[in-house]
Amino acid sequence: MNLPFFVYGTLRPGEINHDRFLRGRTAREEPALLRGAVLYEGPGYPYAVEAPEGEVRGELVTARPEAYAELLALLDRLEEYVPGDPRNLYDRVERPVVREADGTAVRAWVYVAAPAVAARLRARGTRVEGGDWRGVR
Repeated sequence: MNLPFFVYGTLRPGEINHDRFLRGRTAREEPALLRGAVLYEGPGYPYAVEAPEGEVRGELVTARPEAYAELLALLDRLEEYVPGDPRNLYDRVERPVVREADGTAVRAWVYVAAPAVAARLRARGTRVEGGDWRGVR
C-alpha cells in the first residue's frame, strides 16, 4: 500500500529540500497535524519525538503513483533511514495524521526520531513550542 508522507521540516513548501525532492513527484500536498508527538530542534532540521501530548504541524504529501517508489527511496536516503539499523537517526513509522481542512485522519509515513535520538532530545534537547518548524526561523 502506498501511504502518503507527513513532512514537518525541510521538506515543507518553501524549505530547502521541498523542490529538490518533492517537485514533480507529488499529486497533492495539504496542511496536516501529527498528534501524539512533539518537535525538537536539530542541527538545521527538526525531529518529531513521539509523546502522549503535543502535536506537530506539517504537510500531508501524496506521491504521484508512478513516482511513489522513487520518492520513498529518496526520502529514506535523505533521512538516512535503513530498516532495522540501530544507527538510524530517524525511523519511518506508520501513524495517523489529521488533515487540517476537514479533520479526517489518514495513515501516513512519518520519520520520527529513532529511540536513542529521542532519549537524548528528551533529556537535553530544545523543544519547538507550538510544534511548527516554521516558527523556529
